[in-house]
Amino acid sequence: MDGVVRVNAARRVERDGRATVGGAEALGGWGARFDVDGGTRGTCRIDRKQFLRAAGIVCGAGWLAGQAGEGAAASGESTAAGDATARQPLLERIGLQLYTVRSLMAEDVAGTLDAVAAIGYDEVEFAGYFGHAPAQVRGWLDAAGLSSPAAHVGMEDLAGAALEAAIETASTLGQRWLVLPWIPEEMRTSDGYRALADMLNAAGETAARANLRVAYHNHAFEFDTVDDDGTTGFSLLLEHLDPALTDLEIDFHWSAVGGADSAALLRDNPGRFPLCHVKDLTADGRMADVGAGEIDWAGLFALSGTAGLLHFFVEHDQPGDPLASIEASYRYLSGT
Repeated sequence: MDGVVRVNAARRVERDGRATVGGAEALGGWGARFDVDGGTRGTCRIDRKQFLRAAGIVCGAGWLAGQAGEGAAASGESTAAGDATARQPLLERIGLQLYTVRSLMAEDVAGTLDAVAAIGYDEVEFAGYFGHAPAQVRGWLDAAGLSSPAAHVGMEDLAGAALEAAIETASTLGQRWLVLPWIPEEMRTSDGYRALADMLNAAGETAARANLRVAYHNHAFEFDTVDDDGTTGFSLLLEHLDPALTDLEIDFHWSAVGGADSAALLRDNPGRFPLCHVKDLTADGRMADVGAGEIDWAGLFALSGTAGLLHFFVEHDQPGDPLASIEASYRYLSGT
């Protein structure tokens, strides 16, 4: 793709033939001519992902840092971006659940994906496609240099013709998992969780024919007891979901809110958690950017091999400023 990408103050990504970024004039075809002390000293070739990251660092770092502080102040959160430089990276490959930036996605899917890539993210998990065709979305993903291992889907998408359509969409986008993120309150019973497991197993059997898997994402309510013997919804899912067909996507924030010992879950259920959501929890119970709370991320990530963790998706359900939030979380996890 010819052209360049720049993130402007309106938080949209626009394409044009050339742009000057901090003394580097980006040329069509992703070349750059660097100007040092007022004189042109040479050119280099960079791929689009490298340019996006460079543009994000040069153009966006100061603005995002300021916005992160303002957004955090407005929401009562602190951010960890300023403390990240002295640490080693916690993750080498960092993903984003796009629900965090849903307000931006609703306006400009391609531009939002470019902005996410410019911050440094490697992969994304979708939460809707905002009316765009899968092939078009795949083109935008490829142009941004992002991959998409998974997508959140509705319960209605896990049976019949809707499941076939979801499988086709996932295959177009290169995804491996269809993830159910929520169940209605009336299903949160002992019988309801058993029925849920049966439904997910059946969907997983169908998805397996296309080399896909089905997963379930938790909130806090799954850790409530549903029987007099102390059985929880989550324990029923662990018992009744077929590991050959289905997986679990652990949301570390919500499992902590639910009173679960996330580290014990990872240790006691090896290979069951290839996906996770990474968002923090403060001492007073608020959701926070990663690193601005009290969750022991290093301890949890040390169990990745045991748990089978492969994909780590940053998320914040209600960020004060979506781009500032994902920037702060990325900087903490990447140690940059």
